Amino acid sequence: MFSIIGAIAGFILLGKSFVGAFIGMLVGSFIDNYLGKGNREDEEFKYYKRQTSGGKSEFASMLITLSAAVMRADGRALKVELDYIKKFFGQQFGPEFTTEHVKLLKHFLDGAPIPLEKICADIKIRTVFEVRLQLLHYLFGLANADGHVADSELIVLKRIALLLDIPNSDFESLKNMFWRDSDSDYKVLGIEKTANDEEVKKAYRQMAIRYHPDKVAQLGEEVQKGAKEKFQKIQEAYENIKKSRGMT
Repeated sequence: MFSIIGAIAGFILLGKSFVGAFIGMLVGSFIDNYLGKGNREDEEFKYYKRQTSGGKSEFASMLITLSAAVMRADGRALKVELDYIKKFFGQQFGPEFTTEHVKLLKHFLDGAPIPLEKICADIKIRTVFEVRLQLLHYLFGLANADGHVADSELIVLKRIALLLDIPNSDFESLKNMFWRDSDSDYKVLGIEKTANDEEVKKAYRQMAIRYHPDKVAQLGEEVQKGAKEKFQKIQEAYENIKKSRGMT
């Protein structure tokens, strides 16, 4: 609609010029595309809200929606990623990855751009910090399902973390549980490799308190399992540092 209006306006305003009509049409097309994108995002968000309207499936639907965003990051959905989701759901929610789950995942994989800002804002309102941290931990595991977290996936994960108000220190700690380099054990604890032994011990104690599974004991089995896994990664990082330094 705006492309036609723009063409007419450009034709008239620029001296009944066909060049003016062409420029007006381009401007109008841009407006049409922008408005169309907004309408599609609104529809996608409404669909998401219907799938997370309450009950046992609420948290699962949040996971699937964000899973699709990560899977779309590198332009391809891999079987190993789908297998990871199925295994995770089997461990967290029961024996089956249902046809409804498959339908929801396919919708967000094949559909319009996922309105991450709106979805993450909704998740942030409806969940406590520990649950959001567990969501990000799960998403890192999904991105690493093929043995490597791609740069494009890392960009999406960083964006999700920002939208969910997860501090950069927590993001870096989680990232280095999956994105490994020579300094990863230190980054898991939130410190530099130059830290002295006392600083290492202090960082471990702080992270152990922050990520202790008891802090999420009231949030359900699916969150507790993830918390235990993160806590184990922190312990492993600390033990690796102790061994490399000969600490007691």
